[in-house]
Amino acid sequence: APILRVLEDADFFNDSTDIYFISPIIHLHLASWLIISALIGKFSKDNLAMIAMLLAAYTFFTASLIQPNWASHDMGTFWVMTGSILGAITIVVAVHNTPDWHSIPRSMLAFASGLTVMGLGHWAQLYSTPWLQSSNRFPVENEALWPLLVVIGLPTIITWMVWKKGVEDLAQLRLCGHEVGVIPDGITLKEWESEDRSAHPVEMLSPKGILATPMVAGILFGQLCDGLATMVGIDWFGYNEKHPISDIVIQFGDSFGLLGNGAWLFFLVKALLVGLIVWMFTMMRVESRQQHLRVLIVLAVMIVGMAPGLRDIGRLTLGV
Repeated sequence: APILRVLEDADFFNDSTDIYFISPIIHLHLASWLIISALIGKFSKDNLAMIAMLLAAYTFFTASLIQPNWASHDMGTFWVMTGSILGAITIVVAVHNTPDWHSIPRSMLAFASGLTVMGLGHWAQLYSTPWLQSSNRFPVENEALWPLLVVIGLPTIITWMVWKKGVEDLAQLRLCGHEVGVIPDGITLKEWESEDRSAHPVEMLSPKGILATPMVAGILFGQLCDGLATMVGIDWFGYNEKHPISDIVIQFGDSFGLLGNGAWLFFLVKALLVGLIVWMFTMMRVESRQQHLRVLIVLAVMIVGMAPGLRDIGRLTLGV
């Protein structure tokens, strides 16, 4: 979604297709395509059938919603064609390299990966041959390197440092036959909390062990990425915040007159918020049957941060 939203910000879509790529319709629209890909996975009899149906859906998506917009702009086609072809290849590779996966997530991953690669090809085309936007101006030539290093690099370093702190405890916990934050089978959460379990491996090793899981890494990276992208975009490149609550925080930060336009406070709030969320996860205990609920919470928190963060990165890099 953020990749296609950046194209919408760049006025790539014409009047007949633009409505499908504005919020909140884009989320419902893309969710429907993911449901289609899930159904393809469910009803595919073998790899060949899955690949054929996914490529058919991918081709229909590209031909009906993306390719018609090419003629609306004075732009080249090398990168959009390359991205579209690589997107199709990505679908084949993703299916081929995940033979042990369940068919539904496997199909969804392959389709989403193909669309992502195709979208990045359009980013490359915009960067290579910028097109005139509806405001009658071309994209601004922002400095692309240092914002990427800050917005992507700093969260990556912090996430890696946090991950390192939990590696040993996670390994020890799994050697004991347990997962982080998951109480043993045969006991309810109420029963678990009714007694002192401080000497149990789950209680001893989960607080640090969970730091080395994709759950915490995704939450931490996504939220920090969003905070830094907003700070860099507003304080250094003159972008405006569209969300009213975030804008209140930024305006309050600006009232101190310390740095830029006040988005530094938004980043600090994001950092404190994600720290609190990570701490809550270190304390959370769930039964084995409740693990999927924890994953859903993680996905929600991660997407709320990562999606706008990636969109901001795209806008900064491409100057739209």
